[in-house]
Amino acid sequence: MVIGVPKEIKNNENRVGMTPAGVFELTKRNHTVYVQKDAGFGSGFFDQDYKDVGATVLDTIEDVYALAEMIVKVKEPIAEEYPLINEKHVVFTYFHFASSEALTKAMLKSKAVCIAYETVEDKDGSLPLLTPMSEVAGRMAIQQGAKYLEKPIKGRGVLLGGVPGVPPGKVLVLGAGVVGIQAAKMAAGLGAHVTIMDINMKQLRYVNDVMPSHVVTEFSSEYNIRKRIQDHDLIIGGVLVKGAKAPKLITRDMLKDMRPGTVLVDVAVDQGGCMETTKASTHEDPTFIIDDVVHYCVANMPGAVPYTSTLALTNVTLPYVLRLADEGWEKACIENDLLAKGLNIVKGKVVYEEIAEAFNWSVDAM
Repeated sequence: MVIGVPKEIKNNENRVGMTPAGVFELTKRNHTVYVQKDAGFGSGFFDQDYKDVGATVLDTIEDVYALAEMIVKVKEPIAEEYPLINEKHVVFTYFHFASSEALTKAMLKSKAVCIAYETVEDKDGSLPLLTPMSEVAGRMAIQQGAKYLEKPIKGRGVLLGGVPGVPPGKVLVLGAGVVGIQAAKMAAGLGAHVTIMDINMKQLRYVNDVMPSHVVTEFSSEYNIRKRIQDHDLIIGGVLVKGAKAPKLITRDMLKDMRPGTVLVDVAVDQGGCMETTKASTHEDPTFIIDDVVHYCVANMPGAVPYTSTLALTNVTLPYVLRLADEGWEKACIENDLLAKGLNIVKGKVVYEEIAEAFNWSVDAM
């Protein structure tokens, strides 16, 4: 198979779809790999690294798409890439279709096969290709939140860990999944007081068992959320509904109950956000303020630490890339249930129910 690895063009996205080590595994199986010039530069991988393992480096993104049968990348295609994708392509990447009708319609029009990292699902319901980026984003949520609590950036001026004689800051984490647990772990490590909420009692019991005593659990309800937001300094949105839009747990009217300088970090922004006031921001312009509440809603948080993120991502995507290349997408998806669940759009039709529901469409009707 001919595999293409384009350079990511989303704002400040420095990750790359494949490392030289991954490319080596493909070329030694006699697959052809085209990598766009400087595609790996932001992650610390150079063109010569790819050439040394048998890849061909091409100058433009147009060249990569024109020659490749399968495109392996990190972030969803953006408008400039839409015309480059056509019916010969299998595109393997994060798509998050439910948050973008424009992207969904563009991929339907392209008649490409779209396999989404975020919906590849293991037998236990876990999402193996989303997990490493959720781990990165959960940890970064605290790192960024702590920074934006500083007064010069319009935060409350709170040091999360406090100091002797001064109580620590308070962190509210919505969701006890991968993002929430990693965020709680980081916040607890800084010495903050952490409240983590979820509707899944099994997850809350797990958190209660593994976290230190200054991480407390509470069942998630609107009443409890409204109560907690009044005195918490940093609020992390880490809610995920697989393949669908995130529920809005923080509404616009709740902002008035927060103290000025409270910081919201919405890690669910890729799926539309779990806060009503969320709008996607960028690493270049990461925050905005509504009702004196600081919002951090960067849609590709792990892109700020591309070396770590690229290695973590390709650790889990490579086995699937190899299978798709060796067997072709149809055989690979028939024989691998996990990969089959990654199929979102096939040859002009939506085949993933949650995407259709997000836009009130019928599955297979487009």
